[in-house]
Amino acid sequence: MCNSLPPRAPATAELEHTMTALTYAPLCGLEQRLLDHFYRQQGSRMRSAAGGALWVARAGAIVAGMSLSPVGQGQWLTGLLVDPQWRGRGIAGQLIEASLATASGPVWLFCHPELLPFYQRLGFAPAHDLPEALSMRLARYQRSKNLVALGRDQSSPMSSPGNNTSV
Repeated sequence: MCNSLPPRAPATAELEHTMTALTYAPLCGLEQRLLDHFYRQQGSRMRSAAGGALWVARAGAIVAGMSLSPVGQGQWLTGLLVDPQWRGRGIAGQLIEASLATASGPVWLFCHPELLPFYQRLGFAPAHDLPEALSMRLARYQRSKNLVALGRDQSSPMSSPGNNTSV
């Protein structure tokens, strides 16, 4: 996947009156440890998903990252984090869309209830039928955290909230 995908079409974001091109692309090989380094720089305890596809947004340095791991007949989205200096610019949504552009099958995630509006704008809705592995994990997480499960159908690689190809 890494060798066959060029960085997604650049987007722009303004940071302190400078225009910086953003690219969205998976990390490959030894680059994958850069996502864990990014998490540590942000003071986060998150870690990249072993065996998952690791995606980042870059403006020179990594400014956002996330993981997509195969589960059941779909993908599990974890570890979405945007550098606080870059928040509020649509980077998280663009990173999700770039990473899901070639995905098929459903995509699931767990989030805090206050993030529901953000994910709903991206086409996610409450998920009631999770793969068993995710269902068990959610139950375990909910013992100590208030989390909800969301899902989005990726019926074709071109599916997106504004381009629903489901019938």
